[in-house]
Amino acid sequence: MNSTAAKRSGEWLESWDPENESTWDSGLAWRTLWITTFCLTLAFVAWFLPSAIIPKLNALGYSFSKGELYWMAAMPGLSAGLFRLAWMTMPPILGTRKMVTLTSLLLIASTLGWGVRVQNPTAPYWELMTLAFLAGIGGGAFSGFMPSTSYFFPKSKQGTALGLQAGLGNFGVSLVQLLTPYLIAGSFLAFWGGSQQLAVPGKPPEEVWYQNAAFVWIPLMVVGAALAWTMLKSVPVKANFRQQFDIFNNADTWLMTLLYIMTFGTFSGLAAQFGLLMSNLYGGGNEKIVNGFGEAATVLIDGYSVPDPVKFVFLGPLIGAGARVAFAPLTDRMGGAIWTLISGLGLVVSISWTIPALTPDLSSGEALQSDFNRFLFGMLAIFLFAGIGNASTFKQMPMIFERRQAGGVIGWTAAIAAFGPFFFGVGINTVGATAFFAIGVAWALMCVAITWMRYARKGAPKPS
Repeated sequence: MNSTAAKRSGEWLESWDPENESTWDSGLAWRTLWITTFCLTLAFVAWFLPSAIIPKLNALGYSFSKGELYWMAAMPGLSAGLFRLAWMTMPPILGTRKMVTLTSLLLIASTLGWGVRVQNPTAPYWELMTLAFLAGIGGGAFSGFMPSTSYFFPKSKQGTALGLQAGLGNFGVSLVQLLTPYLIAGSFLAFWGGSQQLAVPGKPPEEVWYQNAAFVWIPLMVVGAALAWTMLKSVPVKANFRQQFDIFNNADTWLMTLLYIMTFGTFSGLAAQFGLLMSNLYGGGNEKIVNGFGEAATVLIDGYSVPDPVKFVFLGPLIGAGARVAFAPLTDRMGGAIWTLISGLGLVVSISWTIPALTPDLSSGEALQSDFNRFLFGMLAIFLFAGIGNASTFKQMPMIFERRQAGGVIGWTAAIAAFGPFFFGVGINTVGATAFFAIGVAWALMCVAITWMRYARKGAPKPS
C-alpha cells in the first residue's frame, strides 16, 4: 500500500478544511481537543513529577548536595527541549492518533522508575539523573500535541482551543505538586511497596508512602493511550521532514521564539525550581539561617517558622495555567500582541519587585517574614504574567504564519522554551538567583520592544 492510500484509511481524514464552516466537523475537533488535553495533562504530570520528589530526596535518606539537586531538577528541562525538537516533526508523519497513543505509553517509564526509587535511598546519582532525563518526554509531547490540535480548528477559534489545551495541560504541573503531599500520606494507595521515614530537620520523622506520588498516575496514562487509539483521527498535512524546516527562513520564527522563552520559559523554569529555591532561601536548607540556632529548631529567628515549600509550590503553576486558560478567549477577541505586551511589562515589574527578596534579611524574624511574603507574592505575580503571555503568543503564531508553518513554529518555539527548567537550574546554581533574575528583567524588556515594534503598534508589520 502506498503512502497516499495509507492516508486514506480509517485513521486519516480524506479531506479537512476547518475554515469551511459547511464541512468542518466541530464534534471531531472538540473531541480531539479534550482527549489530547487529558493526555497532555498527564504528560506534564510526568514531566514535573521530579520537581515534587527531588526537594524531599535527602529527607528520604539520600545525601545529595544543593548543586546536585539543582542539576537533577534541571535535567527534565534539558531533555524536554531536546525531545520537543523530535516531537515537533511528528504530527505530519505519525498523525494525531499514533503520536498521542505512543507518547502516553512512554510516560509510564520514568513515572514507574521514580515510584520504585523513592522507596529505598540506594539509587546512584546517575540513575536518578536518567529518570529525570526520561521525565522530559512529558515535556516533549507539547510540541507534537499543540500543532496537531491546531490542524483541527479554524483560525478564529485557535486562540481559545490552544489556550484551553495548553492551559489545562499546564495544570498537570500544579496537580502533581498539589496532590503529592496527600498521596504520600495514604497507606491505602500503596499497592506496591512499604512505607518510608521522611526526616525533616526540626520535625519528628513522618511515615510516608512516596511511591504513591508516581504510581497513582500510571493507570490514567494507560486510559489516555486507550482513548487516543480508539477515538482519535489524523489530519493529512503535506510536509515532509525537510519541508518542516523552511520556518527558519522566516524572521518571525526567531522573534516569536524569543517571546515564548520569556513566557513559557519563565513558567516552566520557575515551576521546576520554585520549591528548591524557596527551601534554600527561607527553609532549613539555608545554612546561614540554621547555623547558630540549632539544626533541630523549627523557630529560627524571633518566631520565624521554616516554610514548607510543599504548601506553596503548587500555587505558581496553578496561577500560570489558570491565566493561560482565562486569557485565551480574550486573545481571540482582542488579538494576541496586546496581551504579549502586557505580559512583558508585567514580568519586568514583578521580577524587579521580587529581586530584593532573593537575599533575605536575617536581622529579625519580622524582617525575614516580610521578605518571605515579598518573595512568595512576587513569584506568584511572575507566574500570572507568564501565563498571560503563554496564551497570547499561541494566538499570535497562527495569525502570523500560514497553517503548515504555524504548526512547525508552535512546535519549535515550544521546544526552545522547554529548556526553561534547565536554564533556571543552571543559572541559579552558577550565577546566583539575584543575577539570574536581573537577566530575566533585561530579557523581558527586550521582548517588550520586539512586541511593540513588530506586532502591537499601529501600522506594525505583522499585527497579530
